Amino acid sequence: MKRIAKAFDRKNLLVAFIMAGDPDLRRTGEYVLALEDGGADIIELGVPFSEPIADGPVIQRAGERALKAGTTLAKILGMVSGLRQRTQVPIVLMGYYNPIFRYGADMFFENAVEAGVDGTIVCDLIPEEAGQFVAAARACGLDTIFLLAPTSTQERIERVASVCSGFIYYVSLTGVTGIRKKLSEGIGPMVKRIKKHTSLPVAVGFGISSSKQVREVWDVADGAVVGSALVSLIEKGGKGLPRRIEAFVRNLK
Repeated sequence: MKRIAKAFDRKNLLVAFIMAGDPDLRRTGEYVLALEDGGADIIELGVPFSEPIADGPVIQRAGERALKAGTTLAKILGMVSGLRQRTQVPIVLMGYYNPIFRYGADMFFENAVEAGVDGTIVCDLIPEEAGQFVAAARACGLDTIFLLAPTSTQERIERVASVCSGFIYYVSLTGVTGIRKKLSEGIGPMVKRIKKHTSLPVAVGFGISSSKQVREVWDVADGAVVGSALVSLIEKGGKGLPRRIEAFVRNLK
């Protein structure tokens, strides 16, 4: 069984996002292990890109730091390969299509699977243009995770469900990533709508930053995604950061 599917055999999953290469890839590797030790069930690694469209200020700054540190997609795959000697936590790469295009899509799929990547979330790749991408990824055993939003129509939900594997990522708000004090009241009804069209699990992200919000999401969905709060913790830095990351995640769980 694939690692992502196996993870969703459990209930109340926590999906943790950090930016690969922020502040460097060696420390990113340490943070991945700390996230797992804290209880993260799936880890999303951001692939830094110079022109993000879905990222709020916190994650944008992380991407800029990662790029200045010389982070590339090839180096991220090398880091994941090294991590696979120490952990089997599901790892998803989240970013934009340009780095994959420049890398070479066919080579990316092959190298990603060899490195131990489990899935991709490509924020600016729409289902209508993803046919070859999805087919090539599935041939290699790589899950393709797409986004749905509060504005998604029934037709859109059906189309996204048809190309998704692993899980569906529901963006809980109309906007970019970032910490929010209150979650949208429409999450529950929208997750129910999505589940009418797919047997895949649904994870909810964008704006989730506290244990209270995580539990609110768990009441209606299969997983909660926390990103900006973790990236903000990394941005602040300081001594003992891996252990503080671990403690933060444990509190979320």
